Amino acid sequence: MSNDTARPTHRVFAVIKKQGADKGVWTEIGACWPHKDAKGFAVRLSLIPIDANAEIVIREARETNAEEGAAS
Repeated sequence: MSNDTARPTHRVFAVIKKQGADKGVWTEIGACWPHKDAKGFAVRLSLIPIDANAEIVIREARETNAEEGAAS
């Protein structure tokens, strides 16, 4: 079970790379939290990509400039 009251530790993105492009377009689609036993994650998606070529990528969450400014 996840700890839903804590901030997410990871963000979930859909990455779509167009043919001939060097980099893909990253769209944040959700977040995830580790289970209390640290053996998995709970994932919440706010969007589901409809592009069959979309790659789902999970990355560690990092503070944004707004969050850093609020913390000081």
